[in-house]
Amino acid sequence: MIRVLVVDDHPVVREGLISVLELQPDLQVIGAAGSAEEALSLARRLRPDVVLLDLELPGMGGIAAIPYFLAGSAPPRVLVFTAYDTDDRVRGALEAGAAGYLLKGASGEEIARSVRAVYEGRSALEPRIAARTLAQLRSRAHRHGPLTPREREVLALVAEGLANKEIAGRLGISERTVKFHLASIMGKLGAENRAQATALALQRGLLR
Repeated sequence: MIRVLVVDDHPVVREGLISVLELQPDLQVIGAAGSAEEALSLARRLRPDVVLLDLELPGMGGIAAIPYFLAGSAPPRVLVFTAYDTDDRVRGALEAGAAGYLLKGASGEEIARSVRAVYEGRSALEPRIAARTLAQLRSRAHRHGPLTPREREVLALVAEGLANKEIAGRLGISERTVKFHLASIMGKLGAENRAQATALALQRGLLR
């Protein structure tokens, strides 16, 4: 069962999301909040697997809250759910560590599918946002050299959602070496975080 925390300052939207998610047999809404501050308190206590997060919130904004959700051990995955798709919001959310970015207006099935994707360690970007983001990254990526075989191995494990320690154990290398490879991968792809690196690698056919 995937445990979800819903964060939106509009009660009607919160109730609608809860109703949609609770229809799925593998999803459980364990809490709902109308502000980032309330959500962070609930997250510390309830330890959700996925936080479905609006960006426009009273007090602390959603983007500012993302690093706090991700702090500590076994952090949840953050899936942004917002009405805004401006470049600064998309970039800010992904740089802060969001694993996905979904626009309001998405169907219930799209929301559920995205929750499952980020829970499984994959990225979930709304198609229009993915296309625009990848185009921007692609314009930078062509200047960098190809990935080495080892970098491809590391990238494939990142796409599976493995942490650095798990990747190190799987490949028989140190965590420091994993971090070195990740820095090289992101530099070559022109990516700023794991979600972007995975999305761009998929688009370029570097991952199956």
